[in-house]
Amino acid sequence: MKKVLDIPRPATFVSLTGFMGVGKSRIGRELAQALMLHFIDLDRYIERRTGLSIPEIFRHLGENAFRQMEKEAVAELVEKDFLVLSLGGGTFVDAENRRRLLARGPVVALWASPETILERVARKPGQRPLLEGEDPLERVRRLLKEREPVYREAHIHVVTEGQRPKEVVERIVRELWKYARGRS
Repeated sequence: MKKVLDIPRPATFVSLTGFMGVGKSRIGRELAQALMLHFIDLDRYIERRTGLSIPEIFRHLGENAFRQMEKEAVAELVEKDFLVLSLGGGTFVDAENRRRLLARGPVVALWASPETILERVARKPGQRPLLEGEDPLERVRRLLKEREPVYREAHIHVVTEGQRPKEVVERIVRELWKYARGRS
């Protein structure tokens, strides 16, 4: 009988990046199931370690403290195997995080339009500190434009808009196999 560890997979460590609201957490959970890997959502991981929600961290400790926590968590988690890691929207923007993640295994960037992103994040008001204040749609557009060149550095790119999570996961798995074949 084959062990789970012996089952062929296109990768044993995959990270998902992209702007908030593109589906990294939902897709990550389903991708991990499809690949028989563990799943970690980086934001939830940080929340469990600190005992604070992300909005509380931003409010009480500031964005810089949060980004440092992200950096420490990424450094720790890239040492793991059999993992799908869903990153926060700004995690991949940090050059050190990006270098570590790109070197570790395939990075998949998920994409959606600013309008779709805003529609999705509006379902959880108060949970997105970077969208508080100014016109949220304009803020999404501006941040997405700033981050797009960084997200483009990912190995694989998949649009989530207008697709069911299962379809997105199937597409990612196909792209991961192509990526794996290209590296062997």
